[in-house]
Amino acid sequence: MKPAFKRGLLAWLCAVLLFAVSASAAELPALTGRVVDNAGLLDAAAESQLIDKLAAFERKSSDQVVVATIRSLDGEAIEPYANRLFRAWGLGQAGEDNGVLLLVALDDRKMRIEVGYGLEGTLTDLHSKLIIENTMVPAFRDGDFAGGISRAVDDIIMVLEGNAAELEARARRTQEQSAGVDWFGLLFVAIWASLFIGGFALAILPPIFGRKIGPNRYRWLGMNIDYGKKGRSRRGNTGWSPGGWSSGGWSSGGGGFSGGGGSSGGGGASGSW
Repeated sequence: MKPAFKRGLLAWLCAVLLFAVSASAAELPALTGRVVDNAGLLDAAAESQLIDKLAAFERKSSDQVVVATIRSLDGEAIEPYANRLFRAWGLGQAGEDNGVLLLVALDDRKMRIEVGYGLEGTLTDLHSKLIIENTMVPAFRDGDFAGGISRAVDDIIMVLEGNAAELEARARRTQEQSAGVDWFGLLFVAIWASLFIGGFALAILPPIFGRKIGPNRYRWLGMNIDYGKKGRSRRGNTGWSPGGWSSGGWSSGGGGFSGGGGSSGGGGASGSW
């Protein structure tokens, strides 16, 4: 096979591959502002407040944080989609790469924080993961998308401003609480264990340790216990009965806005709810 033919065949195969990849990749939305809420997760007030917050932070720090929500990834994984979107929008300043993308894919129930090269040492993969797992996921599971996004942006800004220790401390508190003692569960088990053991004891112990006061009748621990003709215990003169207690019922997103030419190498974290 001639070298020229080999080169032509290789170029053709690459073109086919690129076409296949582009055909299967989800379409990217246009960058219309600091908040691109194509999934409609934010009401007008929440979106306005979020835009003001992001604009103020960018003026103060030059770091650029953008929020995007989409309906679907169309079968694409969220990590390559977020990286493509970040690069297409050029978030952050060229040479500084100080951009952050907070992306939510509603129908796929996935979210990602994509971090520019220049901020990976500040907003680390771990910090992104903590924000997703401890801030976004609980709120999203409660249906509070606007609140989850707003609080996640607050956390991102807090870390970028150098206050990551607060985020880490909050995560430790959450972990400790989730690993704490389930006192209700212990009480539930203790009550039922007491009832079971008490019934078992009344069934077999009085004839052994009690004083017989009549046919199938025994005096034990201050109680008169009558087994009747079929050997079933009946308490008398006790002054206490467990009847009436039962369990149940407890259960536990302006025109004129653009990126500055920044880039991302895939730093950040993903999650789902």
